[in-house]
Amino acid sequence: MTLSLLDWRRRTGALYAAARSAADPERGWRIWRDGRDELFAGHPDSPLDEAARAAFSGLPYAPYDPGLRFEARLEPAPAERLEIPTAADGTVQLDRIGRVALGDVGRIDVWWLSGYGGGVFLPLRDGSAGGTTYGGGRYLLDTVKGADLGGDGTRLVVDLNLAYHPSCTYDPRWSCPLAPEGNRVTVPVAAGEQLPPGGWYQLTPLPGSPIRRW
Repeated sequence: MTLSLLDWRRRTGALYAAARSAADPERGWRIWRDGRDELFAGHPDSPLDEAARAAFSGLPYAPYDPGLRFEARLEPAPAERLEIPTAADGTVQLDRIGRVALGDVGRIDVWWLSGYGGGVFLPLRDGSAGGTTYGGGRYLLDTVKGADLGGDGTRLVVDLNLAYHPSCTYDPRWSCPLAPEGNRVTVPVAAGEQLPPGGWYQLTPLPGSPIRRW
């Protein structure tokens, strides 16, 4: 299982490397989309359970919008530390390192995910959450797990067309840190991964488990 997960992360990192190197961002997005479909359909570490894989025909996405890709300067923001408990990974520590302005979407916080090596973490819960996208929000960047679109010493490439759902969207056995207050906006973002009609599962909790409905 450990080497299988390593393979998943290698292949995910390769998809983002292809997206970064593509001369045409939309072409890079298509490579990323196709690669994710392949991983979800057949990889042993797919977040989909066996029944969902059997019926899987691809992750739904909004059409690509070139106006939703940004080379965003990292702006100063007050330091803040969050400690987020998760069911499987203990407490996840986030340190705010700044903010980025994403056009009409507004400014959202950028976090450093602590742990060995660390990495940039950029979640977003927009006005589509609970409707066409997962109620807890989506991820834009998570460089610890290879979700990195590039940038330089002062800027991050943030492409809302590559917004993707965390694993807990697909199966209740997964847990994941969700968007903090500074990463929540009311503007709907009609880009990136969407939910299929009815969502990915009907939540049937184990006795004593909390019910989460998004």
